[in-house]
Amino acid sequence: VSVADLGLERFLNDDLGLGLERTQVGDRYVVEYMRAKGFNLGGEQSGHIILGDYSTTGDGLIAALQVLSVVKKSGKRASEVCRPFEPMPQLLKNVRFEGVSPLEAVIVQDAIKDAHATLNGKGRLLVRPSGTEPLVRVMAEGEDDVLITRVVDELITLLETEVRT
Repeated sequence: VSVADLGLERFLNDDLGLGLERTQVGDRYVVEYMRAKGFNLGGEQSGHIILGDYSTTGDGLIAALQVLSVVKKSGKRASEVCRPFEPMPQLLKNVRFEGVSPLEAVIVQDAIKDAHATLNGKGRLLVRPSGTEPLVRVMAEGEDDVLITRVVDELITLLETEVRT
């Protein structure tokens, strides 16, 4: 999913030699992508984990049973098995709007480009409309909390200004 943790992505790539592919947010999009690519594992940061061998939707019980199976086979404590990477600091804020999305304003689009340039490989930024509410979601993550907070807060301030005008 597009909001998957950057720490997870680095762990999968660097430590396990696996890739992480991003989709739109929502089980529907994850399952469609899994089917198109022939994948049997997908999920969302919210905890929806889809194990294609068992189900076509996020199922917490099936995911928990699979985790317990791995813990038992490993002979290790759950705390050792279930925390193999350190999540990146992540900040998510929302701005509610009515009518036209503030994302359509040129000044906002330019500010998003500037924010990406500010992060310049030191983090990741995702600015998107909510799929279920009249909200703009601004999420940034990276190793530098101060930088991430500054980038998100600057965008939120601009979005709030655009909503009021």
